[in-house]
Amino acid sequence: MSKSGAEEGKRKGNMTVAEAGRKGGQKGGRRTAETHGREFYEEIGSKGGHRVRELINEGKAHENE
Repeated sequence: MSKSGAEEGKRKGNMTVAEAGRKGGQKGGRRTAETHGREFYEEIGSKGGHRVRELINEGKAHENE
């Protein structure tokens, strides 16, 4: 598979910026899970759901104006 010109230009060391981001994301996700646990994810999921509901209601309110 060929790499895009943008990805090739963003090499620093032995990996691309994208590869480093993926690697950090994998480690970061495990670390967050170990640190915070299930309750953390339940809480942020609930907050996200509430925000989505608010945005939908705001959109509906603007449609009715």
